[in-house]
Amino acid sequence: MNQLLNKAKLNSSFRDPAGFVFFDGSVLYRQVNQAYRAEYDLLMGSGLYAELVADGLLIPHEEADDVEGLVSSLHYRILKPEKVPFISYPYEWSFSQLKDAALLTLEIQKRALAKGMTLKDCSAFNVQFRGANPVFIDTLSFERYQPGTPWVAYRQFCQHFLAPLALMSYCDIRLGKLSEQYIDGLPLDLASKLLPLSSKLNFGILTHIHLHAGSQQRHADKQVDQARQSQLPLTALQGMLDSLSSTVRKLIWQPKGTEWGDYYSATNYNDAAFTEKKLLVESYLQQTGSSSVWDLGANTGVFSRIASKLGANTVSFDIDPAAVEKNYRWARQDHEENLLPLLLDLTNPSPAIGWAHTERESFAGRGPADTVMALALIHHLAISNNLPFEKIAEFFQHLSQYLIIEFVPKSDSQVQRLLTTRKDIFDTYHVEAFEEVFARYFRIEQATSIAGSERILYLMKRK
Repeated sequence: MNQLLNKAKLNSSFRDPAGFVFFDGSVLYRQVNQAYRAEYDLLMGSGLYAELVADGLLIPHEEADDVEGLVSSLHYRILKPEKVPFISYPYEWSFSQLKDAALLTLEIQKRALAKGMTLKDCSAFNVQFRGANPVFIDTLSFERYQPGTPWVAYRQFCQHFLAPLALMSYCDIRLGKLSEQYIDGLPLDLASKLLPLSSKLNFGILTHIHLHAGSQQRHADKQVDQARQSQLPLTALQGMLDSLSSTVRKLIWQPKGTEWGDYYSATNYNDAAFTEKKLLVESYLQQTGSSSVWDLGANTGVFSRIASKLGANTVSFDIDPAAVEKNYRWARQDHEENLLPLLLDLTNPSPAIGWAHTERESFAGRGPADTVMALALIHHLAISNNLPFEKIAEFFQHLSQYLIIEFVPKSDSQVQRLLTTRKDIFDTYHVEAFEEVFARYFRIEQATSIAGSERILYLMKRK
């Protein structure tokens, strides 16, 4: 019987008999159980761990068996892994983020085989991002490779990575959100039905999704998976990995001008006003001294980068897949370490899901941040989505200590654009009501009119 005294065991890791993750206060640990002893020793002794960590592919750890208050009859080692600044999920990633995570997983599998090991688990949740760099976080996903055996994680890789990528590429980028509904992986028969006939002309998609789905259906009533009974030489396994890598690399999605993808070029800011806004944001951020910043409605991350360049771990959220894709590509190109672009519909944010609603945390549950930025956002929430100022202020108060928020008046061209398609029922949408309501939840530290516009930028502190 294993007991953790005064420890908080992570609900996302309870399924693995090899071990689990827990917190001791704010310190993150991973327990390695006796059942995983041989595999862990091989991982560390073979040089695979050292190689993957050196190349930035696997999260590093220290061994820390002196954790106070741990009573365990099962544990072999206690690890202290490096903490990822912000935990994100596949249904929050852009197309290129999911693609990079897939290629990372395949590269790790190839290197594992070269060291006599294999990945037993290819869940997309095993990958996180340190800025624009994907990294594998599940140290216990490796096991000894038995010559001639097939890759046990092949189906899982196809369900977690290849199927969503194919649907996003061939059909609609928004189908990436299916990963939120199917957290154990997108069913291949569903992906096969949704993909167009033309996808069968792609040999990799034909093999790894369409034929794979058919094989699953034919053997669905078998007690033992037929694929696992067959012998698969190492060269054939390596060939399959090369085929998967080639298929993933060829899948593309080009972001185009969706509703807000080219927002900055459409605003009524002139160059001087835009520059002043950036200077004001930087000044406000310096006053907060924040180490973590969430930029809500970040678009392609122009203002997020102000925070990240100041050294804050910055999460750059936006609802538009094109904007997030562009943001991530720029972050990757510039090797940004403090900026993480993610997809988020703030009016319907990521919920707590999985077993007992606890395996994957909600958007708000991963906070609070030190500072939230809500720039050119209030009119979308209040007018496009009919959210009262009271509800917005109350929610924002739960997310951070500081709030940098921009008020956009009804006379602004972007607000007028929103009102062209609906009746103006927003009599209370004015700066006096905005300040009165937000003052119930925040102390207004500073308010500055942005020259060359009618907008006001506020720095607020939670009461």
